[in-house]
Amino acid sequence: MKKIHILYLTLLTLIGITFLSCEESDNLGSTPIQVTKIYLEDHESSVPDRPVEFARLGQMIRIEGSGFLGMKKVFINGYDTYFNVAYVTDNSMLISIHRNTPVVDAEEEVRNTIQLVKEGTDITYTFTIMAASPTITRLSNTLPQPGDLVTAYGENLHETSKVTLPGGVEVTNIVSDEEGEWFTFTMPDGVTASGSLFSEGANGKAATPAYFNFTEGILLDWDGNGEGGAWSWSEGGSMIGIQDSDDQQSDLVSDPLNSGRGNCVPLIPERILNGANGGVVAGKARATEVWTAGTDNPMDDWSRMYAYIPETTPLNEVAFQFDIYVPDPWSNTGQIQVVLYNNFNFTGVGSDDDGQRTAFYIPYIQDGVMVPYQTEGWETVTIPFSEFGHYANMLEDDEATPPTFKNVVEDRLAATYQNFGMGIVNTDFTYQEVEVISTLFNQKIYVDNWRVVPVKKVTVSDYDDEE
Repeated sequence: MKKIHILYLTLLTLIGITFLSCEESDNLGSTPIQVTKIYLEDHESSVPDRPVEFARLGQMIRIEGSGFLGMKKVFINGYDTYFNVAYVTDNSMLISIHRNTPVVDAEEEVRNTIQLVKEGTDITYTFTIMAASPTITRLSNTLPQPGDLVTAYGENLHETSKVTLPGGVEVTNIVSDEEGEWFTFTMPDGVTASGSLFSEGANGKAATPAYFNFTEGILLDWDGNGEGGAWSWSEGGSMIGIQDSDDQQSDLVSDPLNSGRGNCVPLIPERILNGANGGVVAGKARATEVWTAGTDNPMDDWSRMYAYIPETTPLNEVAFQFDIYVPDPWSNTGQIQVVLYNNFNFTGVGSDDDGQRTAFYIPYIQDGVMVPYQTEGWETVTIPFSEFGHYANMLEDDEATPPTFKNVVEDRLAATYQNFGMGIVNTDFTYQEVEVISTLFNQKIYVDNWRVVPVKKVTVSDYDDEE
């Protein structure tokens, strides 16, 4: 009988607690909710608990106020967002903004709102929700002429409304992609400064590396900046002539788009395209070549660039750029080989040149798929020096000291022939597991504005104290 009595008393106690819990829950459900401030929680920030007026997808926020106990639902931009009740007190709650939360495509009536819902009451608080920080991964042209259309590619570039060019020149004639993957603008007159390009849109600010309009690193533009070199020119030879003289002809042509660039180089000159073979025959190495002046020329001493690109710069933060125009689809054959100095055979991918101080440009093979390559106008190609074979191998060697820009400069200065060069190779090769069997190569390919540029990524903070 004693055990039954104790069990009875225990049941009464539990029933009483249940009644109290239900009564307390009912009271909590009707307690008004008030939001006084929202804080961004970021342990990596210099201000780990920062009051904010907006937050981004994936970020954790702390909502401060009162009446949070008994919370049943939280809707951010209309999205039913999970939260852990263990992190809820009456005056504060933690919640992460789910990456699937709609932003620009949220319904107008719920966009930039947080709705807190309890059993008997709710509140909607106006608060700006942004996608992850916008990024610009590539510009179609980093050295455009006035009037050129420039396209910036990246992520979260929704509703881009302003672009600021080096020197503070602002551009507002912008067309922005609804998916946030690109925006375009027309290059204005009068931009003489170099540096980063900044954009502003629905998700905040983004920036490019400081390579926009970077004329300080020009190697050769065939219009008076830099000096070219050529020797042993012949009508059917590989050497591309760059000036008129008694023993050399010029293969240079005027910009085929008349965009104001002046002279440029056809990598397969007209004399070869119109020759007996109608282009470069299959299997031909060192089909064409074009060079800077080389040893003893001040422009070929790249230490002059230390004023703009410090010698300690990691090689993934400094690159060779050039502009290219390919008017007709290019695929199936041919490659561009770039060499740091004049000591290679121009035999292409898979040859003894591969893995040396060389790089290769084969734009019609992308992620292991052959895709015809064509440009609507002049576009910029960027090849970080970390992708030149010798330096790429060093970076893969855990025991090697990571190379810097100084390594590139000193390797060039140590070379017997310091000419920097580029040329066409038309041999068989395999690239990204795609086998290419060479055929007649009669493609028109124009290049211009060889230059060395900084490509260090620029991160734009949302907050001035972390710029």
